[in-house]
Amino acid sequence: MIQIRPATPSDFEQIWPIFHTIVAAGETYTYPQDTDQQQAFQLWMETPRQTFVAEDNGEILGSYFIKTNQTGGGKHVCNCGYMVSPKARGLGLARLMCEHSQEIAKQYGYQAMQFNFVVASNQVAVQLWTKLGFATVGRLPQAFLHPQLGYVDALVMYKCLAE
Repeated sequence: MIQIRPATPSDFEQIWPIFHTIVAAGETYTYPQDTDQQQAFQLWMETPRQTFVAEDNGEILGSYFIKTNQTGGGKHVCNCGYMVSPKARGLGLARLMCEHSQEIAKQYGYQAMQFNFVVASNQVAVQLWTKLGFATVGRLPQAFLHPQLGYVDALVMYKCLAE
């Protein structure tokens, strides 16, 4: 049974292989493909407001972070990033984490969630976020250099959380 809980620093030992595999592929995140473990720890565990893990019997299968998207007048909008282990893809884990993150966002007082840079060629993510109520509110033409596809668009996706 999948459990989502706040991540601890010791969890990064299991998060790192997931992070490294996804970032090294260079297909969905803007982090440098050669991001090392120390840099990854800072990006995924220290910079966000909170990081969570999705685990099954002690094995971490995915992780997400939540952070304030902007300061000042934009601090009511949060941003999240999600990573799922390649071996756990297709099990509904990204959906589960996104739904969980929306509940956490409301608990933290955020009124909306924004994904700043969804690579348009990542159709699985685009379709899932759309199904979960996120609207594509912007398109950045050829903003991402995909290692196989060349320059592709990036999307800005947004969802109001306030009722």
